[in-house]
Amino acid sequence: MMVIRPIRQSDYLALLSIAEESGHGFTSLPVNEALLKAKISRSERAFKSSNETLENDCYLFVMVDTETDEVVGTSGIESTVGLRDPFYHYHQGKVTHYSNELNVYNTVDILTLGNDYTGATEICTLFLSKKARHGTNGRLLSRFRFLFMGQNKNRFSDTVVAEMRGVSDEFGQSPFWAWLQEHFFSMPFPDAVHRVGMGQKSFIAELMPKYPIYASLLSAEAQAVIGQVHEQTKPALALLEQEGFCNRGYVDIFDAGPTVEAKLDDILTVKNRQEYSVCIGELEGGKEYIISNLEVADYRATVATLSVNVEKSAVMLNTELASILKVSEGGKVSIIALR
Repeated sequence: MMVIRPIRQSDYLALLSIAEESGHGFTSLPVNEALLKAKISRSERAFKSSNETLENDCYLFVMVDTETDEVVGTSGIESTVGLRDPFYHYHQGKVTHYSNELNVYNTVDILTLGNDYTGATEICTLFLSKKARHGTNGRLLSRFRFLFMGQNKNRFSDTVVAEMRGVSDEFGQSPFWAWLQEHFFSMPFPDAVHRVGMGQKSFIAELMPKYPIYASLLSAEAQAVIGQVHEQTKPALALLEQEGFCNRGYVDIFDAGPTVEAKLDDILTVKNRQEYSVCIGELEGGKEYIISNLEVADYRATVATLSVNVEKSAVMLNTELASILKVSEGGKVSIIALR
């Protein structure tokens, strides 16, 4: 069984392994001991905090295989972005050039640098190890976050965003960045991504073009990947779209991957989750659900086949599942149908 829990310091080596496996373009997991350990410490502080207000917090979770006690994935939530470090995006827009005298009318696409998502909550750092990419694992690793957020709305913003990894090749080269590198920067794409992961963002403000970029001036290869996602990211994007996330024209400044957004209360899992009382007994046949306790520091979530009594607002758990979820008879759990 796969179980979601908050990360802890003893997970450092597992997180490092995930960071190494994630490869190029995954800015939220730099392969750096000091930064990874700092991220774990920051997450531990957030989970232990009793202050149920919107702060600059990071909630980082891991997925654990209960049979082997091996960490096979990670998933995170930044409660707010852009308040301490700039949160840059390009916004896709249009301008029209028209000459009455010549009777020439042209509409062109432009990219405008901005910080429009400052203060939003970001879901991030989702990565599932290749050996665990099967069954319901990907769906659990993505959707449980919305159960957690729905149970703790005061800790998160009304707007939730997710940056999707853009197109790059097996060597970490991005067609979009190649054009920016040629004209404005003098560093390879992996180096730029690594700098951002290390928190070194000042070079963006210093070197990034301040005025709108005419998309037609980009190379054909760069234009083709604007708003497109990395092959490995397509399943994650599909899950978010099912939850109600959509792209409003914002793309990443490095690889032009899309940023999708949703209002917290409009996210499908947040809207449809139900809280039920726990009854301890023998599990009977039923539907598959994502189920979690209502804790913060001791948060647990998993997928299980459950029998739910809607009239009594009760759900039956056997002793093993109740123990995994850290709940007892009469306690409360949050559930959402897996499909």
